[in-house]
Amino acid sequence: MIYNIQSKEDLEKYLNSASEKLVVLDFYATWCGPCKLITPQLEELSTLYSEDVVVLKINVDECEEIAMDYNVTGMPTFVFVKNHKIIDQIVGGNSEKLTKNIEKYVHDAIPNNQAIPQDEE
Repeated sequence: MIYNIQSKEDLEKYLNSASEKLVVLDFYATWCGPCKLITPQLEELSTLYSEDVVVLKINVDECEEIAMDYNVTGMPTFVFVKNHKIIDQIVGGNSEKLTKNIEKYVHDAIPNNQAIPQDEE
């Protein structure tokens, strides 16, 4: 799912409700060309991984304080958050890197205590 963030309170609400899911913060501006170009890819990924990923779009012009809190210096900036902790960040509209990071962190969601079969000799 993709949600548009309007305030810090809004952001906190979605971060809290995400639970164990990966949260992708998409810092963008309406006038940003690369932001517009990568949006369809982000929408596709959010649909594909809807059970495991929450995408929060944050307009830097409307939510300057949030952008400053996350040290956003270029757009688009994607901040990857899990359990309220920043685990990664991408600056720029690199759709391949965005896809790889989402896939990586979704697949990392496999419980650590899950047994991995090993070959017996």
